[in-house]
Amino acid sequence: MTHPFLDLAPLGADRFAAIEDRVARLLSTEQDVVIMQGEALLPLEGAIRAAAGPGTTALNVITGPYGQTFGDWLRDCGATVVDLAVPFHTAVTAEQIRQAFAEHPEIDFVSLVHAEAATGNTNPVAEIGEVVRAHGALFYLDAVASIGAEPVLPDAWGVDLCVIGAQKAMGGPAGVSAVSVSERAWARMAANPKAPRRSYLSLLDWKERWIDGGRKALLHAPAQLEMLALQACVERIEAAGLDAVMARHASAAAATRAGALALGGGLEPYVYEARDAAPVATTLRAPAGVVASELVARALAADPALPVAAGGGALAKEMIRVNHYGADATPGAVRASLAALGVALSEKGLSVDVPGALRAAEEAWR
Repeated sequence: MTHPFLDLAPLGADRFAAIEDRVARLLSTEQDVVIMQGEALLPLEGAIRAAAGPGTTALNVITGPYGQTFGDWLRDCGATVVDLAVPFHTAVTAEQIRQAFAEHPEIDFVSLVHAEAATGNTNPVAEIGEVVRAHGALFYLDAVASIGAEPVLPDAWGVDLCVIGAQKAMGGPAGVSAVSVSERAWARMAANPKAPRRSYLSLLDWKERWIDGGRKALLHAPAQLEMLALQACVERIEAAGLDAVMARHASAAAATRAGALALGGGLEPYVYEARDAAPVATTLRAPAGVVASELVARALAADPALPVAAGGGALAKEMIRVNHYGADATPGAVRASLAALGVALSEKGLSVDVPGALRAAEEAWR
């Protein structure tokens, strides 16, 4: 018996390197790009453990749950951590970063999430990058959710460690991820005695055995199916044009926000200002007295494939997420999500205007 997923020829070093080069072009970067053989948590943790240690003072920006996780990793590495937490319904500002540097001039590492799909906000990385660069700190960015939905430009923004994943706006696989690494970041890792080596978390292993060796011999057998899927999704983005893919996500976000406001029933955007809202996903605040997870369950009862979910953890009571990314960044997915939420709200006895919501969404699609 044959199967298209089985009995494939080995993925060689040349093919692996070519896929890395295509990812680098997607990021418009001249930095080294390493494709890691695991979901994005692998390079996210690996980069922190490689670049931070007992001598590090880190500014950890918290605009959602991933920022909280990064702070835990930094502390576990022995770093001194200054947390800058802002409400999840907003974004951090460059001025807040500048003020943190003024209060703690010893900061030499900054960790930031670009777009938090879990909370629906996005941060102004270009402006923040200017402040970080002027201060001289190493800049670590989680762009897993934002890549493909909005610009991600490590070189232009002065990002030293930029981690991406393919499973959201890129519409690709979850089993591989990538990180771009500046020369400054490599030097910081090399000087860190606590940086992982001979470990699946180790970026230095990839640097010394893969990059410095001219990308001729892979460290281990690659995740073949995931690598081929990554290549396919990058090819699809190239064919459509990155600008077109990002525009589709921006339209989905604008249409969802406009439709939710027109729907009524007490539903409202969770992120207050549209400028702070991520194009990868729109979060909504459930009406008073309505449990978000129950509303979502009712909406999904009619169509379990809808890109609608409740917030994670404590946010499950109040937050609804419309995950309009990848294949779901379409007018059809937005309309179906709004209609299902409208039905669920009406069943709670709330007054909604589904036709008005659908008209508003259509008018807002750019």
